[in-house]
Amino acid sequence: MRRKHHDLQAWQFAIQLVKDVYILTSDFPSSETYGLSSQMRRSAVSVPSNIAEGAARNSNKEFLHFLGIARGSLSELETQVVIAREIGYALDVSPLEKQIDDVFGLLGGLINSIKNS
Repeated sequence: MRRKHHDLQAWQFAIQLVKDVYILTSDFPSSETYGLSSQMRRSAVSVPSNIAEGAARNSNKEFLHFLGIARGSLSELETQVVIAREIGYALDVSPLEKQIDDVFGLLGGLINSIKNS
């Protein structure tokens, strides 16, 4: 059964972002398994998860609430990507930063669309 969130570009892009974060963090030192690597993965997974949960709710107000949480998780992830670069765990994070910007923009568009409906 296809759910409403499957058709949302923000959700689709966020799923790809999760996959790319998992690939990036797989190269982190094993000492980071329960540290930055784990935190980045949780933040990334939170984005499409909150989009999906909000889309399944009964009102636009609830949907907007969960989209706000998704944006917060995305901002957390962006900060963690900067930290990973700054401490030398990831040298070229610009593709990931671009993906984060794209998802942030899609979330903003979705939020505006819901507010204006």
